Amino acid sequence: MRGRREAARTRRLRSSAARGSGMAESRPPGPQATALIYDEDMTRVRLLWDDPECAIEGPERLTATYARLCHRGLAQRCVRLPAREATEEELELVHSPEYVAVVKGTQTMNKEELHNLAQQYDAVYFHPSTFSCARMAVGATLQLVDAVLTGAVGNGMALVRPPGHHSQRDAANGFCVFNNVAIAAEHAKRRHGLQRVLIVDWDIHHGQGTQGIFENDPSVLYFSWHRYEHQSFWPRLRESDYDVVGQGPGRGFTVNVPWNKVGMGNADYVSVFLHVLLPLAIEFDPELVLVSAGFDSGIGDPEGQMQATPECFAHLTLLLLPLARGRLCAVLEGGYHLQSLAECVCLTLQTLLGDPVPALSGDPAPCLSSLESIQNVRAAHAPHWASLRHEDTGPILTPSTWRGDGGPPSLGAQSTGTADRWEPLLDKLLSCSPPSPHTGIGLALPDSASSLHLPPAVLQEQGLSLSEEEAVMWSRLDSAFMQDQALAALGKLLALLDKILAGQVRAGIAVAPEVSAAMAVAIRKGLSWGAQRLLCVAIGDLDIPEDLRDNGHILFLNIGGKEQLEAASSPTCICLSGHEATEPGTFLLALTSLILPVAYSFQPELVLVVPGPGCGLRSLDMELLTRLLQGPVEGRMLLLLQDAELPLVEALAWALAGRALSSTLGPFFSASPKQASAITHLCRQRQLYWPMLQVSGNPGPSPG
Repeated sequence: MRGRREAARTRRLRSSAARGSGMAESRPPGPQATALIYDEDMTRVRLLWDDPECAIEGPERLTATYARLCHRGLAQRCVRLPAREATEEELELVHSPEYVAVVKGTQTMNKEELHNLAQQYDAVYFHPSTFSCARMAVGATLQLVDAVLTGAVGNGMALVRPPGHHSQRDAANGFCVFNNVAIAAEHAKRRHGLQRVLIVDWDIHHGQGTQGIFENDPSVLYFSWHRYEHQSFWPRLRESDYDVVGQGPGRGFTVNVPWNKVGMGNADYVSVFLHVLLPLAIEFDPELVLVSAGFDSGIGDPEGQMQATPECFAHLTLLLLPLARGRLCAVLEGGYHLQSLAECVCLTLQTLLGDPVPALSGDPAPCLSSLESIQNVRAAHAPHWASLRHEDTGPILTPSTWRGDGGPPSLGAQSTGTADRWEPLLDKLLSCSPPSPHTGIGLALPDSASSLHLPPAVLQEQGLSLSEEEAVMWSRLDSAFMQDQALAALGKLLALLDKILAGQVRAGIAVAPEVSAAMAVAIRKGLSWGAQRLLCVAIGDLDIPEDLRDNGHILFLNIGGKEQLEAASSPTCICLSGHEATEPGTFLLALTSLILPVAYSFQPELVLVVPGPGCGLRSLDMELLTRLLQGPVEGRMLLLLQDAELPLVEALAWALAGRALSSTLGPFFSASPKQASAITHLCRQRQLYWPMLQVSGNPGPSPG
């Protein structure tokens, strides 16, 4: 009976998704579709009296954002889901009946009564429409979660207000009335039977409401970064610091990353994801990811005073999408600079739609204060997580930013100096033409691969007719190209690489009879095109030509390779040797702490991924590597596979196209102490060259 009810509900969701807002251009529903929820009824609430602290939370936050999404053509590409008002029973999943009754009573209050009630809470205002709008914000969030968990869509975003993450069981707080995301997490567990939900709160204020609701609950992993400044920034709570990790059975499932200074940028945000959130999230293996998507952490916002540019949120989203088979629901929280908010939402939604992410701008080196926060959080959580058990540094007891002076800023009353300073950059960002959605994927495959199930609009490369002179030249470089079949594969490879380098396709897969030789050809071809930064991730026992190892334009990352490469002292040749390096636990640790930080530091123009024969990686790990390495390179990637790897082509083609992983990442395997030590040694050895390898505020060793 329950199965029939769920099937009927799925059909209704898909039917309502198809109706959406009546837009004929709306993308058809399906497990790879992206949903968007927006309803003008949530703009009815507005401030009725003079209150500078609350004035920044207005209906224009929604209308300006939605207008920008439509202008960019992003709203039209989404499945449109209708919003609905949550029931009182749903509100009481996390709120007390008494508090729900108080908010319900605002419907009949006059202005004076509303004002008097608001004075009982911190940074809150009420309106006669507050109850219905707040119920709709919750209901819209639940609609999105239901659509994702029933497979009507793959992921999505809900543009809602009032926001929710400060709201507590018995109290409104910080513009928030009902805790939209907390209710959604509880709904997902009770209605859909989920056992593990990850909440990622990237709003610039600590979501103390969400933390308090789940602090004893090991089924919800709550991650928050927030402006803290040693407890001087709102909400000025001791429980917002790094060493508050949850209570009772929930110890280790509350992760707080306090920002102790303003001005954090793209490198700081991405570093925290790579070195804190991703290792824990992979080990936790969530069944659903909920993002409390507050964009007051973006550039120009008067609350956050941070420097993260809009494309940073595209990268954060990309890093989360491999989790939970892509089942991600982003729910709007804060964001008070209308232009910055709208553009950050656009980049987030664009990534959910599967578009390649823009290059991450700015210096790839995280600042000292953020490294101190990373070190402290990792030290606090090392006792609770196997993925951090190799951590051997304690917390920094006297941070570089500690002064012990300064008044406590309040919510809504920050200086706008930082925002004004970044207005010219914001104007430049918004005047740029938006990137084209997909430039396509190319394949250079043998004729025997014609039966594969591949993404639509994939370009099958027919090959390049090599002149006799070219054929002789390549065959002299490597005897692997002397046979006719090998020369045909070479022609297809070169033709595909030409298209990638010329921007005619974004990425591709080439199959060759001998991948070591094909790798050398691809590298030389890239250099001949003038590539200045080429990253080659070679997996397994592959021959890396000696004449290319010390080329300053190429960075080699060899995972599971030959022992003798370990001795290479060049910063552009990094080797984690031995077959143990490709075992699941070791590889996942290497991916988050070594491969991705090096790639983001290097900022390559092209990435080559080359699994050698019998490389040892699971197909799932290859999919994960393919998905995440597209971030540092704007999606420009070439995968080189040997003939024997042909079954991988289909899975990797879909990974390049942005499809969710074929399965969850669990169960978790931890790296052996020996392998964890080897990875830590490599990271410390090379962190002066590649700054995003750093996880500590302490100075690293001299390179060697």
